[in-house]
Amino acid sequence: MTNKLEQFTELQRKNMEAATRLAQMSIENSQRILALQTELAKSLFQQGVENAKAQAAVRDPKQAAQLAQQYTQETTQQMVAVAQQIAEIGKEVQTEVSRLISEQFAVGSQDITGAMQAFFKNLPAQNPQLMEPFQQAVAAATAAFEQMTQASTAAMSNIGAAAKKAASKK
Repeated sequence: MTNKLEQFTELQRKNMEAATRLAQMSIENSQRILALQTELAKSLFQQGVENAKAQAAVRDPKQAAQLAQQYTQETTQQMVAVAQQIAEIGKEVQTEVSRLISEQFAVGSQDITGAMQAFFKNLPAQNPQLMEPFQQAVAAATAAFEQMTQASTAAMSNIGAAAKKAASKK
């Protein structure tokens, strides 16, 4: 009984470590994104002030329109560049989260399968077919998880490609 309790305690400890790593990664990447957004806001504010001063000094409507167009273009370029950086961070996060979850899922599946095998082995009436449905369920869950991981990886790649394509058009 103690051995089974230790197995489940170890499994819980591993899950807690994985959750802690995911939380830490989330905090770090949120800070990176917040820093990008803060820098963008400061830059846009400063450019807005400079643009307002330049607009106030201009007397020719044509030149004022050119300044406004230039300001709009520069602002758009900066915003697209930051959006690309955020998309890239998102892609990195998605890749790392998928890796961690895949790793945790694989180790957890092995641990749970091992614990279930030990449990079934200790049953008074040992029937080898009792473990088969459980192993099939674990295999099906693993296949579904891998399929979801591939789909989300493809989606994040498409988002990154779309952002780069949009930026190259500007």
